[in-house]
Amino acid sequence: MSSVAQACHTVLTTADPIAKVKAARAAGRDWRLGRLTHAFDVAMPDRPARPEHPELLPPNRMPARRKGGSERGRVALIHALAHIEFSAIDLAFDMAGRFGGQFPRAFTTDWLRVGADEAMHFALLDRRLRALGSRYGALPAHDGLWDAAAETAHDPIARLAVVPMVLEARGLDVTPSMITRFEAAGDSVTARILERILTDEIVHVRAGTRWFESGCIARNLEPEATWKHLVNRHFRGLLKPPFNDSARESAGLTRDYYQGLAGT
Repeated sequence: MSSVAQACHTVLTTADPIAKVKAARAAGRDWRLGRLTHAFDVAMPDRPARPEHPELLPPNRMPARRKGGSERGRVALIHALAHIEFSAIDLAFDMAGRFGGQFPRAFTTDWLRVGADEAMHFALLDRRLRALGSRYGALPAHDGLWDAAAETAHDPIARLAVVPMVLEARGLDVTPSMITRFEAAGDSVTARILERILTDEIVHVRAGTRWFESGCIARNLEPEATWKHLVNRHFRGLLKPPFNDSARESAGLTRDYYQGLAGT
């Protein structure tokens, strides 16, 4: 019987997007059905495999996306979202495979479920791109999300603080306005996809917050102060308001965490 770490490693080392989605779904299904041992006998790679396309550029070299409701602008935005979800597959499986041995079994269950959700989100967005005459890989992208993973590869508490509680939480803030934008452009199909993603991301941020707080308690650390310290140390961007306080509250990410850091 294979281990859950081996299954996570397979996802991370699969470059082809369709094959990665299949590997992610298979890992989640096999774990749920008891076909994987709770063993961490394989080290996770420093970086996941990536397909030949999209071309990965530094963030400061990314072309500016057009504003407005043109189809070209909407395709560029959907492509950017698809790349975020593609990267999020690896982030979730790296979380489970790299840190699962330091937490109860439920930690692995949560992050494999998150990874399967991210694979489904990517598949929906890629299908939408193809319906609009494009495809994932047709435009450049950047690898900033994995930079955050590399920065926090040494510590699960730091990873939880930055990835679900900052990066995914940012999605809670910006997705409602994107939904409105697509609806205004008459693209109800994409708007419904984003509504599904927003609902799932609340669950993902809640999992990150819950395991972060659990890890802090195990180390006898105060969660809010520890989070602010770790974000200041490991996150290179800004926490930009406005915040979707209601969605964050639903995810357990209360204002006590982030208000003091906004814009700093």
